[in-house]
Amino acid sequence: MNKLLEVNNLTVCYGTVLALEKASFYVNPGEIVGMIGPNGAGKSTALNAICGLVSVKNGEILFQEESIKGLSPDSLVKKGLSLVPEGRRVFTSMTVFENLEMGAFTVPKKSISEIKARLEKVFHLFPILRERKKQKAGTLSSGEQQMLAIGRALMLKPALLLLDEPSLGLSPNFVDMVFDKLSEINKAGTSILLVEQNASKALEICHRGYVFGIGSIAFEGEKEDLLKHENIIV
Repeated sequence: MNKLLEVNNLTVCYGTVLALEKASFYVNPGEIVGMIGPNGAGKSTALNAICGLVSVKNGEILFQEESIKGLSPDSLVKKGLSLVPEGRRVFTSMTVFENLEMGAFTVPKKSISEIKARLEKVFHLFPILRERKKQKAGTLSSGEQQMLAIGRALMLKPALLLLDEPSLGLSPNFVDMVFDKLSEINKAGTSILLVEQNASKALEICHRGYVFGIGSIAFEGEKEDLLKHENIIV
């Protein structure tokens, strides 16, 4: 099986500070892969490097067997990578509908039917967004904003959906709902790379996982093996 994403010996520095050293990981088509570990371990740095948001000092990043290292974030989106950032970062002064429209910026404006089709898929997945479509995003609850952020990313119709701490700041009920929806998104054909401090929730839905120490990957394994690992608290 050809890997959808393959990262080899990824090293990232912030100035003179080594944030991530020689990290290697991959995602197969159809998988949910989790990155778990303590805050500051380099998980978000790895995601940001993939998405072109931070410079890579050393290493190789392949997406669909093509090198994407050094490409701009907008060009990576057009290749099928879509990021749901930490903290959601919705456009608070814009409506739910306008936020979702912004997510479809890669679709030609004349392709109105395609945009409508993608909107319907998002509204089917998150019915509350249809009810709130004329509401300013800044007035939504944290959980509703997270749904909107995921929906906006799905408007890009990604081959790989990347999520950075999707449970952060959410109530337990919204955490359960978001992870259920991620499983649903995956079953519909979208591969997922998930950064999450909540190891228990991440391992509920992931097929495989990578456990980060400080600035590097400490170990990896199938979900069943990680759940039994003595160094993982779930």
